[in-house]
This record gives sequence, structure tokens and C-alpha cells, in this order.
Amino acid sequence: MKKIGITGQNGFVGSHLYNTLGLSPEKYERVDFDKSYFEDETKLDDFVKQCDVIVHLAAMNRHEDAEVIYNTNLDLVKKLRLSLEKTNSQSHVLFSSSSQEERDNLYGKSKKEGRELLLEWAKKSGGKFTGMIIPNVFGPFGKPNYNSFVATFCHKLTHGENPVIDNDGEVKLIYVGELVQEIITQIERSETIELYEVPHTSVNKVSEVLAKLEIYKNLYFDNGEVPELNTSFELNLFNTFRCYFDMANHYPVKFKQNIDPRGAFVEVIRLGIGGQCSFSTTVPGITRGNHFHTRKIERFAVIKGKALIQLRKIDTDEVLDFYLDGNEPAYVDMPIWYTHNIKNIGEEDLYTIFWINELFNAEDPDTYFVEV
Repeated sequence: MKKIGITGQNGFVGSHLYNTLGLSPEKYERVDFDKSYFEDETKLDDFVKQCDVIVHLAAMNRHEDAEVIYNTNLDLVKKLRLSLEKTNSQSHVLFSSSSQEERDNLYGKSKKEGRELLLEWAKKSGGKFTGMIIPNVFGPFGKPNYNSFVATFCHKLTHGENPVIDNDGEVKLIYVGELVQEIITQIERSETIELYEVPHTSVNKVSEVLAKLEIYKNLYFDNGEVPELNTSFELNLFNTFRCYFDMANHYPVKFKQNIDPRGAFVEVIRLGIGGQCSFSTTVPGITRGNHFHTRKIERFAVIKGKALIQLRKIDTDEVLDFYLDGNEPAYVDMPIWYTHNIKNIGEEDLYTIFWINELFNAEDPDTYFVEV
């Protein structure tokens, strides 16, 4: 059992790492961190004492004054190093650096000097150190205009704005879930590596990424059609895009009913990929679900009866309630990292069609049970 602490625990990469480690409680114990610890030596020392592994992700990426970025990032490293020294820690420290280390800017300079300070500590103390050079990261819940151009594009396309490309160059990208697995691999490796260049998983022009996102906007956001997804990059990009919806106002989406003397016909889903489609009945008062997925795309379509569908992002308290009625058939799609359920709140059996984009595999179910 490794005790792992993450500075920047609530940030973009930090929150994904924290939540992923939480999926393996038999292997990892998470030591909670709050950014206020950097202003309280006692709390920072208590945190450091508990940790077998510290992943230092806390940093400032953007500010109108580059000197502020430089000073802030270096100050955080110095405070962490001082605490490591005071507590005689022999932790394994992993440091998140950037390909901008070799560029002539103060952000890159702060990363390089910070990495060198922690490496120096490890050599003197007998601790372990991994300096990770990380490519451009994208994924769900990144801040627009801060973490990634992908986050900015997704937010704009789902909020009635038009993205603008400033520089249409090629960008080396890694999905945040892939980066998290790289970090966990290095934690398990538990060796000193002065400089480890995390391999990117795709190379794309900015305009190519925007073109794919515009397809997702037109097909999926506007019309509910799941697009063709041929690569892991496309699946990851699509799952990223889905997390930028204003879900409270987007769902439930009503189906178009085609009614004639025979009755009614509704197309439940149109898609460019396969998957598994299921039908269920649920008796009054019963709740199904209370689980989340980290990669799967899933749709709940209510065609008869009354239902309450609830969603909650797993590291928040906000619960989204959606009321559906079979008299106006509608659907709600489940974003990744949102635990969800469906309850029959009517007086008759509830009829629901479930679609998910991959066949169920008992050895890799990607299904984690958490109460909404």
C-alpha cells in the first residue's frame, strides 16, 4: 500500500490522478492536500511526513506578468523542498515539467530550475525523483482559456461561440487519462529518473482538432447522433467534448415522434459506431445504476412511464435531476466520471432502452459503483 499525495490535487491533471488512484483502494492510499498548506509550514510538514510518494503538480501556467509565474512556481518548489529536508523524507517525488523547459520564457525557466532543485534534494537525501517532461494535455474538465486549446474550443462550441485559431501548428497531445497511467507507471517503477519525456499519443494540427470538434457539435450536440470514432484519440476527444455541455439545460432531449393510426415510432439513436443496445422494465419505486464509467458512452432513453435520472460528478456534491415521461419520449447521455442512476417514479412499469458503445466485458467492465 503506497501513501500518495498530490500537490495541485484539485487542478486539471491532479483531480484526474486523485480520482483514478481512488479506483484502486487496495493498492493506493490518498493523502489529501490543500493549496493552503503551502502557506502553513506545520500542515505542509504533516502532509510530507505521511507520503511515500508526492506528485508535485501545483503550478501557475498563465498570468499577464511572466515574473509572477516564475516566482510563484519556484517558490512552491522551494517550500516543498524545505519541508522534505525538515522531515528527513525519503519519499519518491514526481515533478511535472514541460517541453517549454528549453524555450526562452520564464515559465519554462521556472520548470527547469524547479526540477533541478528537487533532483538535488533526492541526491542528497537518498529519496527518489522522477522529472517528467509532459506534452500538451487535454481531457474532460480542463479550464477553457487556461489548460488547453481543446478545452477552449469545446467550451465555445457548446456555448454558442465561434473558436478562433491563432496559430495553426502541429501539436503533440496526450489525453489526461493516458498521462495519469504514465504517472502511475512511474510510481510503480519507483526509480530515480532525472528526465523522463512522457511520449505523446497523437500529433494533430490545431485546425484538424477543431474540424473534428465541429463534426461532434453538428452531429451530436445539435442532433444527438454519435459520430464515427475510429481511433482512441477520437474517442478521447469526443468524451472530452461531451463534458463541456451545460447539461442542466441540454437534457433531457426529446425524441421526434412519428405518429400515425398504428401508433408512434421513435428513432432512439443514430450512430457511426456499434455497441450494445438493451431494453429494460423497472417496477415502481426501484432504482437502477449508481455507477460511473471512465471511457464508455451511454444513453438512457425512456419510452414508457415516468423516470428520474440523476447525475453527479464524482468529486462534487451537485446532483442534476432530470424528469422524463414516456408520453414525450426523451433521452439523457451519461458523461464519463459522472455517477448516474434511473428510478421509476411512476405507478406503472418503466420502459427504458439503454445503449452503450462497447460490449460488456466482465474482465474490464469500466463500471464503478458509487451512490449518486
